[in-house]
Amino acid sequence: MNSLFASTARGLEELLKSELEAMGAQACQVVQGGVHYQGDDRLMYQSLMWSRLASRILLPLTECGVYSDLDLYLGVQAIDWPAMFGSDKTFAVHFSGLNEVIRNSQYGALKVKDAIVDSFTRKNLPRPDVDREQPDIRVNVWLNKDTASIALDLSGAGLHQRGYRQQTGLAPLKENLAAAIVLRSGWQAGTPLVDPLCGSGTLLIEAAMIASDRAPGLHRQHWGFTGWAKFDEALWREAIAEAQVRAKRGLQETTSRFYGYDIDSRVIELARANARRAGLAGVISFGVQDVLKLTNPLPEGPTGTVLSNPPYGERLESEPALIALHSQLGRLMKSHFGGWNLSLFSASPELLSCLQLRADRQFKAKNGPLDCVQKNYQLAVNSAAGAGGQIAEDYANRLRKNLKKLEKWARQEGLECYRLYDADLPDYNVAVDRYGDWIVVQEYAPPKTIEPAKARQRLFDVITATLSVLDLPSDKLVLKTRERQKGKSQYQKLGEKGDFFEVSEFNAKMWVNLTDYLDTGLFLDHRIARKMLGQMSKGKDFLNLFAYTGSASVHAGLGGARSTTTVDMSRTYLEWAERNLRLNGLTGRQHRLMQADCLSWLRESNEQFDLIFIDPPTFSNSRRMEESFDVQRDHLLLMKDLKRLLRKGGTMMFSNNKRGFKMDHEGLAGLNLAAQDITAKTQSQDFARNRQIHNCWLITHAGKE
Repeated sequence: MNSLFASTARGLEELLKSELEAMGAQACQVVQGGVHYQGDDRLMYQSLMWSRLASRILLPLTECGVYSDLDLYLGVQAIDWPAMFGSDKTFAVHFSGLNEVIRNSQYGALKVKDAIVDSFTRKNLPRPDVDREQPDIRVNVWLNKDTASIALDLSGAGLHQRGYRQQTGLAPLKENLAAAIVLRSGWQAGTPLVDPLCGSGTLLIEAAMIASDRAPGLHRQHWGFTGWAKFDEALWREAIAEAQVRAKRGLQETTSRFYGYDIDSRVIELARANARRAGLAGVISFGVQDVLKLTNPLPEGPTGTVLSNPPYGERLESEPALIALHSQLGRLMKSHFGGWNLSLFSASPELLSCLQLRADRQFKAKNGPLDCVQKNYQLAVNSAAGAGGQIAEDYANRLRKNLKKLEKWARQEGLECYRLYDADLPDYNVAVDRYGDWIVVQEYAPPKTIEPAKARQRLFDVITATLSVLDLPSDKLVLKTRERQKGKSQYQKLGEKGDFFEVSEFNAKMWVNLTDYLDTGLFLDHRIARKMLGQMSKGKDFLNLFAYTGSASVHAGLGGARSTTTVDMSRTYLEWAERNLRLNGLTGRQHRLMQADCLSWLRESNEQFDLIFIDPPTFSNSRRMEESFDVQRDHLLLMKDLKRLLRKGGTMMFSNNKRGFKMDHEGLAGLNLAAQDITAKTQSQDFARNRQIHNCWLITHAGKE
């Protein structure tokens, strides 16, 4: 009787135990990461050939205490290695685990290798060679605290390597995990199985192997036990012959039908090739198809199971498409697959919630480092009509109401860009802006009192509802997470897509970019201020400080300004401003762009202007600025410098976004300046809820100096 150990992915241990017991394994004991069991040589070979769930099967040899590297060396050397394999065989050592004396796994492996080689040379035998790539013998050593467990790896390469898969899609499941997903899905052999996002076909191939009684080890070319001195070749040949007979009979007798679809034709070709190598091409039908155009391949036939491992995103920008995919997949399942089972395996429970289905069962498992969940759903017959209410219904209703009110107004005003929703409801703390055909959802950083999972779920609900209410394709929604910006972070670049497109604002045209920066190139709340500047600028010399992408300069130029001067510290934004001016036909020397620290430029310039617009940051300490700037603290100093540049009879428009900003009227009077608060006049209908989004004043000379 052999004492053996079968390792597996975390979360699959109980399933593996049941599989081994069904083969006849004795004394099965589950531990984290695997199952200890006992069996004779026949059972040992059977488990190697037939285990669908094991990662490796090991033959434990001994354990030893490791309190020094010498302890490890002597513990390994105590094994009679020449009785295990001959000098003509190659070997490799896999060492895992560290403790206070073995702090490097490579060093541990070296000590084990030395002990094995020395056990040959002490008996005056030739030393065996090491082959890390494809050795005849693999020695597995696991160090846990001060105990090393030494075993012979009977598998060779991992048992998930069945031999049928040479190339895979982008995110392949290991074959033994795929088999576990099939076994947990509720699918019954003899019934149809559909994978609408099948990739390289692993789930379907593993299911077809189960249905046709095909041993997972049948196509493997190399094993870890063939170089072992105790290898029983006759017994192994029996195991192969039995597996071949069962596979041939199983293929003839199986009544299961398998259907796999993917939008990528290249991946479908891989899946077909994999199925051919597995000997299962005749039972699996693969086709190129968008999951959202999926229909039931057997509308009049027996009900079965839809099983898939849908994509999930680690990047924020991929979330809208994935949320839309899951939301639409849920609707599609209800309308076309009533009476079927649905089983999905995912690293994102939040995405699965977008299906709007209630799971009957769920299982946890690890996919490499990822914590994953598998959820099984029973799809009700004729459930399309009862698909449930709108996700985030309160939010959806408010968005619908806002849309009805604002869409007509924006069209009449000649606006393509406006705010549809601005944290109207406390549970849905986002801003939703329209830019032509596109929607930008900005998530304000949630309070620390809200659990991250709950905040993420609400965001997913917002995206699902937004796509639904606006009838928007998912690739037209951009998602951003915002936190309060300070200093240079306002210039932070997010990407390099370069996706600029043109939008209209009153009589002006602007370039916006929704993906590469924190902001889009157009501050929507300032549009009425920009319009006013256009109306005030005819025949005047116009100065735009902290100009960003120059949209105020565009309005001034279109309003008939004699000249425009656009100043900003960022080369990126000045180039953008130049493109905006050019888009509106505003070219020539009268339209100047200057890259400079605005505060330094202000102090040093002696030019004169009739109309000045300044919208400084609330606070800045950029490395390219000579000192920090605080708009509340420093606005009077700013006005002193601005007054020097302002012609008699000229006007300044001063704006900022600091909540609770207090204008120092007494200080202004001391500078012989007067301020008229025009904040209310510059607030647009789509920002009516947020009275404090910006402050705005017209500042003029108060009289004689």
